[in-house]
Amino acid sequence: MKINRHGRAKVLTQSEIQLIFSDGLENDRDRTLFAVCLFTACRIRECCTLFTQDIYTPKGNVRPRPSVRG
Repeated sequence: MKINRHGRAKVLTQSEIQLIFSDGLENDRDRTLFAVCLFTACRIRECCTLFTQDIYTPKGNVRPRPSVRG
């Protein structure tokens, strides 16, 4: 059922986010996509265009800020 929010997205609560991770997403790929979008505020398309070097430095460390292209 679609709810009319007058152009505004719903802000998820911490318990709703935990429920999505524990029961809503079935595999690691989906959990990873959701997590990247949640913590970087990017869209699915932007997340799917990421390369390994956008997330990791040449030394293999996680970058403090991922490079997200639009």
